[in-house]
Amino acid sequence: MTQTVFIDGAAGTTGLEIAGRLAGRAEFSLITLDEARRKDAAARHEALNEADFVILCLPDGAAVEAVGMIRNDRTRVIDASTAHRVDAAWAYGFPELGALQRERIAGSKRVSNPGCYPTGFLALVAPLVAAGLVARNARLSVNAVSGYSGGGKELIARFEAEPDIGFRSYGLNLAHKHVPEMQQHAGLSHPPLFAPAVVPVYRGMLVEVPLAFDRAVADAAFDALSAQFEGSPLVGVRRAGDESELLLRKDDAATDRMELMLYADPSASQLRLVARLDNLGKGASGACVQNLNIMAGLPETAGLRL
Repeated sequence: MTQTVFIDGAAGTTGLEIAGRLAGRAEFSLITLDEARRKDAAARHEALNEADFVILCLPDGAAVEAVGMIRNDRTRVIDASTAHRVDAAWAYGFPELGALQRERIAGSKRVSNPGCYPTGFLALVAPLVAAGLVARNARLSVNAVSGYSGGGKELIARFEAEPDIGFRSYGLNLAHKHVPEMQQHAGLSHPPLFAPAVVPVYRGMLVEVPLAFDRAVADAAFDALSAQFEGSPLVGVRRAGDESELLLRKDDAATDRMELMLYADPSASQLRLVARLDNLGKGASGACVQNLNIMAGLPETAGLRL
């Protein structure tokens, strides 16, 4: 049976990429509003209540408003904004994060899609906290660089208009909106120190968490990560090879996969954990479609870019 999907905010980068992944899929039919109607409250209200599934690609305030416009108990929502990511009433849309997470997403009417940076951070850290290798009261830092598409139309326009920008560090007030999400879903009692940056590539992301211990933990850390993501079609785990650098290239292809890498010093007590993902893929649109598939009872990777 074909199920209807309304992407509220379909003209943005995330919405366009979601629509691209759904194009040609017989399981879904998109409800679309033309340019004249997409900001019309009455038209949006009708679409929000007509759809089987609504995907919100909106700023936080607008996402909250859109949820409030849904007047039935049938429409199911995936919110790609930050608005509901630490709300216990919403399922957190990271299926690989825990043993019951996929089942909770499948049965939920309200799913909050993870942020791109938190996806990498949580994939690296949450399994180690759960395994007792990283203490819940640890004070962690996370360094990350992303392609500029993650900043939406305004940042995309800025990077394309100012080609001299080589590196843009931000979040300097140490109050980035992703931090509560990272802390809560990793099970940490202290917020991580988050240092994000944007570089002049359109898509792609590297998220790094450095860790230091007074004993050798590399093998145990690798085993914990491998066990967490064993059998995952989208998340791979590997030890460091002989590479001397990690690169984001301007022509990197779109992907909905994520790769986790562990680098250790000879004592195996100093680690650099690195997640490489597409900020528009597993970090946004790909994750939305993965959650949509799960909620609709369809193969999890249908329509994804593997």
